[in-house]
Amino acid sequence: MKSRINALVLELCPDGVEKKTLEECCIILDKKRKPVTKAAREAGEYPYYGANGIQDYVSDYLFDGTFVLVGEDGSVITKAGTPVVTWATGKIWVNNHAHIISEKDGVLLRYLYHYLQTIDISPLIHGNIPKLTGGDFRNLTIAVPPVPVQREIVRILDNFAELTAEITEKLTAELTARKKQYEYYRDALLNFGVHRGGTLETKWRTLGEICDILTGYPFDSAQFKKSGVRLMRGMNIKRGGLVFDESIDRYWESSKGLEKYLLDAGDIVISMDGSLVGKSFGTVAESDLPLLLVQRVARIRAVQANQRYVYHYISCKFPHYVELKKTKGAIPHISQKDISNFQIAIPEVDVQNKIAEVLDNFDAICSDLNIGLPAEIEARKKQYEYYRDMLLTFAAADDIILTDRQTDR
Repeated sequence: MKSRINALVLELCPDGVEKKTLEECCIILDKKRKPVTKAAREAGEYPYYGANGIQDYVSDYLFDGTFVLVGEDGSVITKAGTPVVTWATGKIWVNNHAHIISEKDGVLLRYLYHYLQTIDISPLIHGNIPKLTGGDFRNLTIAVPPVPVQREIVRILDNFAELTAEITEKLTAELTARKKQYEYYRDALLNFGVHRGGTLETKWRTLGEICDILTGYPFDSAQFKKSGVRLMRGMNIKRGGLVFDESIDRYWESSKGLEKYLLDAGDIVISMDGSLVGKSFGTVAESDLPLLLVQRVARIRAVQANQRYVYHYISCKFPHYVELKKTKGAIPHISQKDISNFQIAIPEVDVQNKIAEVLDNFDAICSDLNIGLPAEIEARKKQYEYYRDMLLTFAAADDIILTDRQTDR
């Protein structure tokens, strides 16, 4: 792969690859941009682009063609220190938070799209609101090999990008199918009919009757620590699971005197307020511990039923129940009393165990795909970045000759 590029460079530019400023390589269209406030936008079919991609859809367009957009201010730099670059085609509107360029003879626009993502712009970004100024943008240094070399590099890198997109699409479709399969069997297995006072096989109990339900301790956020015992807060509970991340995690110095609020593996936790109340719940894993329960989060621990059966029943029936019971204010909320009064069908223990086993198997498949999907995408992204950086690093003429000879041995 690299040998092929080296051979082309050696043949077409034996004295080395020429370097130019960005404004020599493309047509810069920044003067034609036009911002429109959200209130003034008229909804429509045309993408409205900002610093990091599509922000809205509007009824008119400013540009029609194929373009590369690069963040100017706001979200303009990646974790790697490179610019935020977007490929845009068709009829579009671009505001003044993104630089916009089109193709000029001698430099393929798709080549610039890939190359711009290799440039470290961190020394150029300053201020409270990160900004890549027009002057710095125009003066970015671009290595410009002959068009046949550019075309071969674009072909290779586009193949990696297409492979990543194809794998993402397939894995996402598989995950969606498995989730639907899980939900189908869950709903079928947990459909015990309406409450008619119970039967010999299936009784109806409130969650409070069969579970130990606890709400968290009212910690003072001003005393949160950077290390210690991690807190189980509402924002750590997302739709379908728990998420722990440095950006949202908070800690308490120790659990001394707060042992009552320590969670166990398998505990069910439910966020009691917020936009996803009733839909935000999950189970605590051994690897998550230790965790201290915070107020406005409920912990559910089964004492007269199979814990996993209770979890699956909650995931199936609880969201609808919450819709009926939650407060209607700016921040929806459900009380501990309402959680305790939630009714659950309780079949014989062996039936609970079998239902839990079947649904756990489906749940495990979904979880594996949920973990595997981002991991696979990240691996493909790193593969693309590796080859992109390798292919777009051009050696001096002597080094090119040496590399070429070594490759031919």
